[in-house]
Amino acid sequence: MRRVVFVVFEGFQAVDLVGPHAVFHYAQEAVGGYDCRVVAPRAGLVRSSSGLPMGAEYGIDGLEPEGVDTLVVIGGPGVVEARGDGELVAWIGAAAAGARRVASVCSGALLLASTGVLAGRRVTTHWRKERQLAADHPELTVDCDPIFIRDGHVWTSAGVSAGMDLALALVEDDHGPELALAAAREMVLYLRRPGNQSQFSVPLWSAQPTSDPIRKAVRAIQDDPGARHTVAALAACAGLSPRHLQRRFTAEIGTGPAAYVERVRVEAARRALTEADEPVAALARRLGFGTAETLRRTFHRRIGIAPAEYRDRFGSVR
Repeated sequence: MRRVVFVVFEGFQAVDLVGPHAVFHYAQEAVGGYDCRVVAPRAGLVRSSSGLPMGAEYGIDGLEPEGVDTLVVIGGPGVVEARGDGELVAWIGAAAAGARRVASVCSGALLLASTGVLAGRRVTTHWRKERQLAADHPELTVDCDPIFIRDGHVWTSAGVSAGMDLALALVEDDHGPELALAAAREMVLYLRRPGNQSQFSVPLWSAQPTSDPIRKAVRAIQDDPGARHTVAALAACAGLSPRHLQRRFTAEIGTGPAAYVERVRVEAARRALTEADEPVAALARRLGFGTAETLRRTFHRRIGIAPAEYRDRFGSVR
C-alpha cells in the first residue's frame, strides 16, 4: 500500500488538491494500492483560497513523516504564510527525506523549496510565481514553460489543472499508460498532456504591445499566422523601418519577431491538430511552415512530441 500524502494549509487552492486527489482515488478504486491522506498544520477544516472549507484528516502532530511514499505539496495564495510556519516546513522536509517521490502543485513549489528539497533541480510552478521562485531560490533552475517537470524523484507542476496532468503522470509511472488513460477518460480529461506541453497560450506567454505600431504587427501575425511575416513585411505593416521594428518589437513583447511568429504558428498548429483531421502537410503549408518536416521539427522542439502523436493523444476527431 503506497501512502500518498497531500499537504494543505489555510488559503490553499482547492483545485490543486481535489484534482490530483481524484486521480489517485480513481486509481485506488481501479487497482488498489494507494492510501491517500490529507495533512495540514492542524487537523480539521481548512479554508481554501475561495472560501470553501475542506477537511484535513491529520495534523502534522498526528501523522508521522516516515512511511510516506508520495508527498504532494499543494499551492495557493496562503503559501506565503505557510512558508513561515517552521513546524510545517520541518515536517515537509522530514517527510520528503524518506519519500520515494516528492511533488508540488502550482505555488506549492515555493513551500517545498523552503525545505531545501528542490536545491539544484529544474522545476516549474504557476507562471505568475516564476519570478518569485527564481528570486527567492537562486539555487533552482526555474522553467515555467512546461506544465510539469520530473527531475529525478522530484516532480513539480504548473498551476491548477496541471496538477491533474501531474497526478496522471504519477499514476502512469506506477501502473503504466493504460490506467492513466482510463482515469483521464473517466474524468473527461485530455488523455494526458505531455509534461513538455507549454502552459502558455500566446496571450499568456508574451507581453502585450504598448504602442500602436507594434500592436498592428502583433495583430497581423495573430490574424493570419501563415502569412509571410518577414521583418520587412511586419515593418511595412507597422510603419517602421525593419531595424526599428526589430528593436521595438523585442522591447515591448519580450521576444523577437521571428520567435514570436514561430510560437504563434505552433499554437495555431496545436489547435488545428486537436480540432480537425487536416493532413499535416496541408497544415504545414497553410500555417507558414512550408513543409511537413519543418512543422515536425519545430513542433517537437516547442512542444516535445511530434504533431501526429499530439493529434493521437488530444485530437477530438477519431
